[in-house]
Amino acid sequence: MILLTALIAFGFLVGAAAHTSLPVFLTASAAITAWLLAFGVREGLARLRQR
Repeated sequence: MILLTALIAFGFLVGAAAHTSLPVFLTASAAITAWLLAFGVREGLARLRQR
């Protein structure tokens, strides 16, 4: 059931991305990438502090 939900969500996001203009898509992609990088750095620093 989780896999089905993930596939539906992925299809929805890909469909939404296909109907947006390229500048909007690239801006959203850059924002998501920056958020994921910040999250990864924060988690990495938290793991280093635990040691």
